[in-house]
Amino acid sequence: MNAARISILAVVTLLMSASLAAANDLTDVYADGQRPEDSRLEDLIDLNGYFPFHPPKTKAEWRQRSAELRQRVRVATGLWPEPPKTPLKPVIFGRVERDGFTVERAYFESIPGHYVTGLLFRPEGDGTKRPAVLCPHGHGGRLQDYGEKAMAKLIEQGAEKHKASGRFPKLARCAQLARMGCVVYIYDMLGYADSVQIDYQLSHRFAKQRPELNTKDKWGFYSTQAELRLQSIMGLQTWNSVRALDFLCSLPDVDSKRVGVTGGSGGGTQTILLGALDERPVVAFPNGMVSTSMQGGCTCENCSLLRVGTGNVELAALFAPRPQGMTAANDWTRGMMTKGFPQLQQLYKTLGKPDDVMCEAILHFPHNYNYVTRAFMYSWFNKHLELGLKEPIIEEDFRPLTPAEWTVWDDKLPKPTGGVEHELQVIRYLTAISKTQMNQVKPFGDEKQQRRFRDVVGPAIETIIGRTLKQVGPIEREKVHKDAVGDALVMRDILRIADHGEELPIVSLYPTTTKWNGQAVLWFDGAGKQGLFDKKGAVIADVQKLLDAGAAVIGADVFQTGEFTADGKPAAKNRIVGNPREFAGYTFTYNDTLFAQRTHDVLSLLSFVVNDEHKPEKIDLVGVNGAGPWVAAAAAVARDAKIRVAVVTKGFRFVDVGDYRDANFLTGAVKYGDLPAILALSAPRELYVGGETTNDMKMVLSAYGSPFGDQAAMIRKDETTASVAAWLLD
Repeated sequence: MNAARISILAVVTLLMSASLAAANDLTDVYADGQRPEDSRLEDLIDLNGYFPFHPPKTKAEWRQRSAELRQRVRVATGLWPEPPKTPLKPVIFGRVERDGFTVERAYFESIPGHYVTGLLFRPEGDGTKRPAVLCPHGHGGRLQDYGEKAMAKLIEQGAEKHKASGRFPKLARCAQLARMGCVVYIYDMLGYADSVQIDYQLSHRFAKQRPELNTKDKWGFYSTQAELRLQSIMGLQTWNSVRALDFLCSLPDVDSKRVGVTGGSGGGTQTILLGALDERPVVAFPNGMVSTSMQGGCTCENCSLLRVGTGNVELAALFAPRPQGMTAANDWTRGMMTKGFPQLQQLYKTLGKPDDVMCEAILHFPHNYNYVTRAFMYSWFNKHLELGLKEPIIEEDFRPLTPAEWTVWDDKLPKPTGGVEHELQVIRYLTAISKTQMNQVKPFGDEKQQRRFRDVVGPAIETIIGRTLKQVGPIEREKVHKDAVGDALVMRDILRIADHGEELPIVSLYPTTTKWNGQAVLWFDGAGKQGLFDKKGAVIADVQKLLDAGAAVIGADVFQTGEFTADGKPAAKNRIVGNPREFAGYTFTYNDTLFAQRTHDVLSLLSFVVNDEHKPEKIDLVGVNGAGPWVAAAAAVARDAKIRVAVVTKGFRFVDVGDYRDANFLTGAVKYGDLPAILALSAPRELYVGGETTNDMKMVLSAYGSPFGDQAAMIRKDETTASVAAWLLD
């Protein structure tokens, strides 16, 4: 036998008869001590991060991106689907007169029993319908008072002009807009002035979790149970803004086709959100919060999901192509003239409205909505509300309102009750409405009803997970090791997901005694890819059965399992930003949950296999040993993938997660029907669910066509991997 022949046989022998190695030797892709080069291992993003806006190149690109962003805003604020608009029951009273305008106290109910309070400014005299301006006031409250002693310095600096009315800058802008011919409503943010039912401390200074208000039967704002249902202070405040716009547009003297919105600081945040959610405003001036830097430090300006992959500049861009103005000051907006505003200009140019966005740099002033800033706004609104006034518009002085004239509640109209009981009342109302809406879209009934379920719950879960199969992008494969283990060929590789800066270490098992039958089984185990092997390094029996039948089996270390961790054990908790206040929003407004990140990895491996050059004829997606929920979520957002899905849930439900730090926490999951609803989104593809009863999976079975489902959906109490393998082979 010649030397070449001997050499070939030696290689084959080495490959096919390698002795069993330790399990970690078979699964390790990286060298000892090395971890994946994955962007998710870097520091978390917090509100002080950098949030650039990358404008689209075409109108079509922006249509798609803006639709995704609007959906994100709706879901994040708890307004998808939109709650019913209950009767406002407005009360307007206590008219007082000033030169050129009148002021009335006004309040309404944004939801039953919850009052939004404020002041209504009207131009002097009666006549035809007038344009209107809504003023979310921001921090400091509508009654913000610089104080008499501060006025001389402010006037000297040019920040204010009038010693009397300039003390109250937010009321000053309302008065001037009314003199300009606009009906103006300035309303209280939660906890300010007459908004007393949910106090300032809870709304804006919450710092410590309240265990007594975080149970499955009783929970308040900021609790894990509230986060699981997308119930937030920011969401309630945003709904108050929507209803304030409803109130303003309902007034008989208002032309609802000529409405503007402007607010500063926290009011600028509300202006941005209202512009994203509502088409009625035709002009906006969101001041002091459109920035690629700090995004809003208050609990009222953050809610989970809102800014994952985006920021205030891009959210403000959702107002385009409607006219929008702002200023840059010596605060976190100081960089807008080079980072943020040029990109907004580029978008408006792409949309054919290059002159309808404006940002004035007044960097010698600190964070403000002062006399100079207000002058820019008056001119902008004069133009785009078509007021027809001669420029420049000079703000005039007026005699300030007295406490009796600005206070809504008095002896005749006593303050409504508030505190914890009112907080719980609001939570109960939001929960009941959400349950009613979800019951209305459950997939019980005909195809039309099932389509409605998919159209409501599907986009919500896509937003919560934050990635679809199509959004995975290109994947590069690096081949690392190839070994023979028993009757399997074991290949260890690294997948690089370029668009997201992620890596995924994988192990692929191919049959060697049986010809590959074209079937690829993506086997996700909660412990990572080492779950494919036993402690002695042999392929586990149930996976071996699949190999013997001719299938290829692929496993992976999803994020923070296996080689992502120092000890190889799955991380049990989310990482949290270094903010001392115990609020999930400070982390998850900007970062995906660990659960979502692990789901992304399932999608990455699925995308790789779907697009693999070998073109598998059949793809099975499997989740066992804690991985079932990730796989279910991935299948739910991989709508068009032709796959079978098999998961073992062991009765897991998101509602049982008691802490937002828990690795299985998923923002909003309970609101949209918990795990059964996520599983139901897999219909009509073949589905196996282990660890459940048919009674607990009624929603899933209904999604498959009848109260009992059909052969495409199988529910079993059996929690073993053997049952999964048997189903796959059946």
